[in-house]
Amino acid sequence: MARSDDRHRVARERARESILQAAIEVFSERGVPGASIAEITHRAGVAQGLVNYHFGGKSQLVAAVIDRWFETLFGIPTVDGTADERLAGIIDGALTATGFALPVQRAVFAMQQQPDTHRLFAESETRFLAQTIASEDIVRQVFRDRGAADPPLEEIMLRTTLEGIFMKYAVYGDTYPLEDARRWVRRLYGLPEPEAPLPLQLAPRNPDARTRASGAVRPVD
Repeated sequence: MARSDDRHRVARERARESILQAAIEVFSERGVPGASIAEITHRAGVAQGLVNYHFGGKSQLVAAVIDRWFETLFGIPTVDGTADERLAGIIDGALTATGFALPVQRAVFAMQQQPDTHRLFAESETRFLAQTIASEDIVRQVFRDRGAADPPLEEIMLRTTLEGIFMKYAVYGDTYPLEDARRWVRRLYGLPEPEAPLPLQLAPRNPDARTRASGAVRPVD
């Protein structure tokens, strides 16, 4: 009986994760208004009723996608060492995460801008408030250790810079020079050049780089 219960639990967890991943893909391709539960469950290979079973409805599924985005952000490992080494680790970790999690980045950035889903984003942010504050404090301590006059402002401006890169990469895809942006941010803070590229499959940099939205277009079924 216990083994059968374990199999059912694993099957439920797999179905839930399949729905969540399909929702991330469909939301990133079509936006929340243009995405249907039918399309999401078809892509996930599950019955439509499982969305209500696991999430409760479309709004709750949207909230789960936003939660996954926060979980991804807070899952970025920290680096030990000097203040400069820790700052370089924060920059590299954040940019690596955006490369690995591009569909959820695209989906959530759109949700942040729309009135209907911005409320859900704010609610998710509240659920992760303690982790958000802890993450901010880690970065502020780095700037404090570097002798910054205003560590809170430095943290806000670093986050603004990185989020700008996230958004541009989400919009321009392969035409956005993510590796060069990483090196530019490091130089901005007087950090050494990285010894190795980001662990991502990035398109080769065009010396005459020009960002175009076509670089992020993917085939839609």
